[in-house]
Amino acid sequence: MKYAFIQENRAEFTLSGMCRVLDVHRSGFYAWLLEPLSPRAMENQARLMRMAQIKSVRGYKRPRYKVGRPSQVSPNQLQRQFQQDEADQVWVTDITYIRTYEGWLYLAVVLDLHSRAVVGWSMRGSMETTLVLDALTMAVWRRRPKGSVIIHSDQGSQFGSDEFSRWCKENRLSPSMSRRGNCWDNAVAESFFSNLKSEKIKKRIYKTRQEARSEVFEYIEGFYNPVRRHKHVKLRYEECLQNWGNAIQS
Repeated sequence: MKYAFIQENRAEFTLSGMCRVLDVHRSGFYAWLLEPLSPRAMENQARLMRMAQIKSVRGYKRPRYKVGRPSQVSPNQLQRQFQQDEADQVWVTDITYIRTYEGWLYLAVVLDLHSRAVVGWSMRGSMETTLVLDALTMAVWRRRPKGSVIIHSDQGSQFGSDEFSRWCKENRLSPSMSRRGNCWDNAVAESFFSNLKSEKIKKRIYKTRQEARSEVFEYIEGFYNPVRRHKHVKLRYEECLQNWGNAIQS
């Protein structure tokens, strides 16, 4: 109680003066700041939460699955060059998971680095290579790129499979892979998943996979692509205006 009083009144009284009046040590106060509740108090708090049938909100536990090495490792052609001047030059792809009471729902997306738009996506109850190929099929069908497109991913087994490699060759996609264990090499895809989970999912556990599919579809096609403002695109627009203004003045 004394330490709590000191914390509440630090703006009005000096710390040394309050410690002297209350007969406590400053070192004890600083230790309390690091762990304000005693083990007994924390135990009582957990007991009261159980009695009230409430639980603290926690993030997802990662699904348990074996992460195998890809049979083919492609060179990193992207090299973190996330700024692309034209559409359909470089796409990035990745997989994330969404929790439901029916089990995990896996989401694969394909994003264009020029616009940051989701040009392809797919959802399944398992992490088969088909999950990724369905997303790529949507991207190719939607965009119909005129030339070869770099498709960048991490070193997941789906992206290093023979099936993935053959599909890319048949559809003029050039595979590129991040360094193993380096999420920053695929930061744009990671950023999209972070936005999805903070803006839409918000640590929910969906009743069914179908409910989760509907929510993700609504986010991608109803908000993220047509409505959400992307800071990257805004900066590129401002840069183009600046270059246009400079050209006129010269």
